[in-house]
Amino acid sequence: MHIAIIGSGGGAFAAAIRASEAGARVTMIESGEVIGGTCVNVGCVPSKIQIRVAQLSQHQRENPFAGLADHTPVLDRPRIAAQQHSRVEELRQAKYQKILDDNPSIDMIRGRARFEDTRTLRIDLQGGGQEQIIADRVLIATGASPMIPPIPGLADTPYWTSDEAVFTDETPEHLLVIGASVVAVEQAQAFRRLGSKVTILARSILLSSEDPDLGAGLTDAFRAEGIDVREHTQASALGYESGQFILKTQDGSIRGDRLLIATGRAPNTRDLGLEQIGVETDKRGGVKVDERLRTSVEHIYATGDCTDLPQLVYVAAAGGTRAAVNMTGGEAELDLSAMPAVIFTEPQVATVGLDEGQARVRDIVTETRSLDLEHVPRALANFETRGFVKLVAEAGSHRLLGAQILAAEAGEMIQTAALAVHHGMTVEDLGDLLFPYLVHVEALKLCAQTFTKDVEQLSCCAG
Repeated sequence: MHIAIIGSGGGAFAAAIRASEAGARVTMIESGEVIGGTCVNVGCVPSKIQIRVAQLSQHQRENPFAGLADHTPVLDRPRIAAQQHSRVEELRQAKYQKILDDNPSIDMIRGRARFEDTRTLRIDLQGGGQEQIIADRVLIATGASPMIPPIPGLADTPYWTSDEAVFTDETPEHLLVIGASVVAVEQAQAFRRLGSKVTILARSILLSSEDPDLGAGLTDAFRAEGIDVREHTQASALGYESGQFILKTQDGSIRGDRLLIATGRAPNTRDLGLEQIGVETDKRGGVKVDERLRTSVEHIYATGDCTDLPQLVYVAAAGGTRAAVNMTGGEAELDLSAMPAVIFTEPQVATVGLDEGQARVRDIVTETRSLDLEHVPRALANFETRGFVKLVAEAGSHRLLGAQILAAEAGEMIQTAALAVHHGMTVEDLGDLLFPYLVHVEALKLCAQTFTKDVEQLSCCAG
């Protein structure tokens, strides 16, 4: 069997590896300069390095302990950027290029693919010329690119997207951020902690697609750090003169020396010829897939940010693996009912399952409890009590439906909640489990216990 995979990111490689293990011959087609997709090159890996540097800088600048002196960090941004580039190249070589080099069943063609028919791809080769391949199955895994809003004047300015912002060795005097979701909030806080004044413009509120308490809590944390959060604010026009961006809003003009556009990412599907072969897409251009990653055309599959799935690399990879199983004669489904998600601000934001609003849309009656971190011993010991844990349970049965966490270590806590949701545990089950002491994740146990107890009346590490 011959499988063609358009793209070379996390979803594409997961599919290639699994398909080759099943005996398929795989041809990958990559149109970019480097392989590996968004995550390793311009997304997860470099952004987390940047965020960690910013976090350590902030902890030097300000810490909660009376006997530990604060001091101004000394930042060598070019050296930091060089180290960041080096780690990205190292991981790209180890996790992507080495797989190609070591697996004779996987070939790579450099060029831009387009469907001629449902089994035939025409490839405009990077070095010139064309190549045509015919495959038994095709996986679309072309990822997404920064979406640029139609603000008058924007196109004529040297704005940044996250692709540029994450690698810059500059420290802008004043960074303007348009956007209010994951990339916008992570980058806004990172630049503030690296020494920039930051103003973030939110069309409604921060994290508007999440439980409102998460956005409100993060907004309070941002403002406490000196980030200017402008809620319900949009730029109606934009100018650039003398090295300054000028954003016109309903509340007047705002000036800054750098502008980051972080308004989401659009699927890379426009030039694939999907419409002529009948592959259905949503209004964003995302390929519609079912739980087996099949598109509307038999033997064509898709995964990752180019689809209507959540834009998370581990969803893309899980989808790629399952698509490969299905393309090679097996049966596998992608279950997102217990999908964890993390936003790497400080405090971090982490979610899994349903929040109250999502449960209400599904006509599920819920019981909800929220526990402030001031009731969590590890948070008290660390003097980091900003945040909360919220658990959503089905009324009556007390089956855990979801969790929303705003906490310093929310990303390390959420997988416990994900396992509880996945296995259909009740809040009583969760509250009865043994948790080590002192750990942040004990907050889940304590919050679960609030469904039946007053945790203020419990001793430390009470079972």
